[in-house]
Amino acid sequence: MLKNGPVSLLFHSLVVGFVLAPLVVICLVAFTPENTLSMPKFLTPWNGFSLRWFRAIFEHPDFTASFWNSLLLATLSASIAVALSVPAALAIDRMEFPGRASLNALFLSPLIIPHLVLGVAFLRLFALIGATGSFPWLVASHVIIITPYVLRLVLAALSGFDRSIEAAALTLGAGPGTVFRRVTAPMILPGITGGWLLAFINSFDELTMSIFVTSPQTVTLPVRMYMYATESIDPMMAAVSALMIALTAIAMLVLDRAFGLDKILVGQK
Repeated sequence: MLKNGPVSLLFHSLVVGFVLAPLVVICLVAFTPENTLSMPKFLTPWNGFSLRWFRAIFEHPDFTASFWNSLLLATLSASIAVALSVPAALAIDRMEFPGRASLNALFLSPLIIPHLVLGVAFLRLFALIGATGSFPWLVASHVIIITPYVLRLVLAALSGFDRSIEAAALTLGAGPGTVFRRVTAPMILPGITGGWLLAFINSFDELTMSIFVTSPQTVTLPVRMYMYATESIDPMMAAVSALMIALTAIAMLVLDRAFGLDKILVGQK
């Protein structure tokens, strides 16, 4: 087994530090008692840290409403994306038909299209059909951009699937529906669960496209943060960011404990 040398370890440490440093800073700023973006005073541990700006979030009705909008939007979008991706992945992985490669490329195409372009396109489309500001159409736009994440993970789960297990179940008298429910779905569950969670996180954090397709009644949390930041900059933005970082970290930790991130994201057995 190859081991990393000291130079490689130093380089990796610098990369990880470079990535994590802004997150650590923003989390520390969230605990400042001051009215400006400043670090807490570490020399006075009891007075230097404050939950003032976390309390301010829950006292701000616009932020709480936007949080629930984002939560509902991400949950619906991720669930619909899973419902679309699982049968699509089964068809792409197991069937040979004209246009199979084109169908796969169509599902994955949102990954290579800038969200700014998608936002402008959806804005124009919704204006033409009179659906501007509609929550169902907002869900549809999010489903389009997060479906590739689910599809890729479900395809990865299916790539190492032993179909002889399904054949054995069919031989014993199980119907196709029972085979899928009792055999196929449990075995690809890590891919489905990981895809749902990644889709949820991407939908919840989506900003660039959402700016173009939200209305005052459907403003999501990232859009609300952007709107607030254009008017004033105070530590409440850091507090909201810290909460979002914490929620994402908890979700990834739960996923790692339940299935293992290596198994879901890398495909290791």
